[in-house]
Amino acid sequence: MLRNSNILVSKTLGELAKWIKPGVTTMKLNQIADTFIRDNNGVPGFLNYRGFPKSICTSVNEQVVHGIPNDNPLNEGDILSIDCGVLLDGFFGDSAYTFEIGTIKPEIKILLETTKAALYKGIAEATEGKRIGDIGWAIQSHCENAGYSVVREMIGHGVGRDLHEDPNVPNYGRRGNGTMLKRGMVIAIEPMINFGKKDIVQEEDGWTVRTVDKSVSAHFEHSVAIGKNSVDILSSFKYVEDVLNLKN
Repeated sequence: MLRNSNILVSKTLGELAKWIKPGVTTMKLNQIADTFIRDNNGVPGFLNYRGFPKSICTSVNEQVVHGIPNDNPLNEGDILSIDCGVLLDGFFGDSAYTFEIGTIKPEIKILLETTKAALYKGIAEATEGKRIGDIGWAIQSHCENAGYSVVREMIGHGVGRDLHEDPNVPNYGRRGNGTMLKRGMVIAIEPMINFGKKDIVQEEDGWTVRTVDKSVSAHFEHSVAIGKNSVDILSSFKYVEDVLNLKN
């Protein structure tokens, strides 16, 4: 069931990838996502969750997470993080992908590549007997060694019958510290990495979180199930990357 909900999230991100270009609004993307999820027998997991007013989170440039879709057109050179959650058959799926709008600056492209690579480095640590700190250490060390900073306040989480469950999954930490991972646990790992300082601030809308220095921020997320000697990635970037003609 968890795999089905996460695959629907992944397919929704893939559907959105077809529409993302300069001039499109995040409100339009929200409408597309909402319709696609419902047409596939799901319920948008974010809509009205703790009062959030839309079906996806759309965070542009210096916005880290929880951006609210609006009528402002995306511009050439922007980056856009879309975080999507779905409720299907009683279980939640959760995944995020940061998109390039047209041609972006080379140094920003490297930030995105580093953040995505850090996600998979964290995932590689998500096996039975390891600890939450091992995941955070892998993400933090990879990104900080590249010269970027790791957001502290916004973190990953357990996911299942509720959208946010225990344990918390920070993107920083020390090896051997934190909750021990057990087979069958499902967690969402989601590095949020800033080009500049790690500090963040919440906007007046009560949701949108941005970098304090207005440097850009990247965000990638997978939901994964803990195995004995392996990890099962329940969500997938395949649908996005097929549309974008990227190598998986």
